[in-house]
Amino acid sequence: MSLDWLDRDVTTSTYLWRLERADGIALGFTSHDRDLVIDAFPYRAAPGMVPSSIALSDSLDIDNVEIAGVMNSEAIAETDLLAGRWDGALLYISLIDWEQPTVEPLPLICGEFGEIVRSRDGFTVEMVGATSFLDEPVAPLTSPTCRAEFGDRQCKLSLHRHQREGRITTISGDEVGLDALNGSAADFIFGSLRILGGPACGLSYAIIDGQDDVVRLADPLSPSVAPDTRILLTAGCNKNFATCRDRFANSINFRGEPYLPGNDLLTRYPGA
Repeated sequence: MSLDWLDRDVTTSTYLWRLERADGIALGFTSHDRDLVIDAFPYRAAPGMVPSSIALSDSLDIDNVEIAGVMNSEAIAETDLLAGRWDGALLYISLIDWEQPTVEPLPLICGEFGEIVRSRDGFTVEMVGATSFLDEPVAPLTSPTCRAEFGDRQCKLSLHRHQREGRITTISGDEVGLDALNGSAADFIFGSLRILGGPACGLSYAIIDGQDDVVRLADPLSPSVAPDTRILLTAGCNKNFATCRDRFANSINFRGEPYLPGNDLLTRYPGA
């Protein structure tokens, strides 16, 4: 890779930002004052998007960086940030010579969005780099409840077998009536409700309670969601061994230690 363009007396370098949301939408921005097209992918001019200092090294330090910007683009709307559409989004930052857009760009950092902090009309994003997993414990801690997520590769259950499509019938605050429950709302506690149509398509909401044909969500639905909107329900699990064994017949994949003595063992005494 030739980087001769970085040694010029007059700089012609600019930042490229490529964002890939979890719902499959990819966006491109550049700190240049005009739009660019790199490898047939358009990058919209956004001079206000400037990253903090980025240090490149061959060490194994966690390469986190804070990204400050201004929400001056319709593609990055405050409503989308509040709705969680940018949570966990992937971001690639590189440097390129805007006079030679066909030259291979210099990759700077890549990772996913961490904490998003909003302040008036601006926002700051902590980006978690690829080496952030080194901060996790080497061995999992013991726990009486399951450490796996329902339907992941450790749980090994097929989510498709525990999903159900339907439509919204009523909306009352954080309580939503559905036509697909047939009185089985309790089966979807700790599960999720995903919107399949309308402006809020793709958003998911955690289910914390339910009874009959009504589920209660952890957060109210987006105001753009109306009755008769198509949804996808996914069952959940309370991570207890009895639920894993009796309801899902999946005790062989239970990732916990339900019979391991806890910290209260030292406080027990005869007759207690």
